[in-house]
Amino acid sequence: MLGISRTSRYIAHAILILGVIVVAFPIYYTFVASTHSLQTILRPPLPLLPGDRFFDNYYQALFGGVGRIGGVSVDLLLFNTTVMALGIAVGKIIISVLSAFAIVFFRFPGRMFFFWVIFITLMLPVEVRILPTYKVMVDLGLIDTYTGLILPLMASATATLLFRQFFLTIPGELVEAARVDGAGPWRFFKDILLPLSKTNIAALFVIMFIYGWTQYLWPLLVTNRNDMNTIVIALRKMISFADADTQWHLVMVTSILAILPPIMVVLFMQRWFVKGLVETEK
Repeated sequence: MLGISRTSRYIAHAILILGVIVVAFPIYYTFVASTHSLQTILRPPLPLLPGDRFFDNYYQALFGGVGRIGGVSVDLLLFNTTVMALGIAVGKIIISVLSAFAIVFFRFPGRMFFFWVIFITLMLPVEVRILPTYKVMVDLGLIDTYTGLILPLMASATATLLFRQFFLTIPGELVEAARVDGAGPWRFFKDILLPLSKTNIAALFVIMFIYGWTQYLWPLLVTNRNDMNTIVIALRKMISFADADTQWHLVMVTSILAILPPIMVVLFMQRWFVKGLVETEK
């Protein structure tokens, strides 16, 4: 790069490397702890190199069950959390893109009123809606169900606003050309809008998947059975006030397994995610 000395580049790289070490070291330390026995973890200092219990600890957590959460295995917790995160992400995108499509491209009475009603929900904190939403879930018999975990979190005013702002940038000539070619609303939406929106959809999917994966308060309220817990709730239940009562080696294994799916989603969709956030010309 022009105008930047070699010393400045070295300093910049050193700062970046230091930042990576600071961020990554706790994750590495958790991984190291997940490969040691419980006795080794309870007898500090913990070694900085992985131990010889990697396969035993991970197999026990994934398939053997954890005592403090009713013997439920971590693979079931991962399945529950994946279903919830995917359901929330896909549901939010479908509802948001359809509602934004209706608000922008259709002219009907109360169109802007409905948009502002959706927008105003951004001003309501989640805590305000928790109790009435929980009451509805109880009345509908959706406690300890995947529907109860997913349905109340599917609507998203933020995603609707983002899609609306993008749809407003679609040239009117494109809409007219599609109409002249005989394309109806559904064909215009499917063949033109969705392909143009794929980077926005990818970026929102990553954000919403992580949002769903890290949910704590709502799954805590709507699940009572251990086999319906998400992995975040299970992690909290696995930790006791007394170190001797906590299976720390399994806690560390569960922590590592809990962060792997979001990392994989981000890595797999990184190119589309960044493009959807920074792309200005469609």
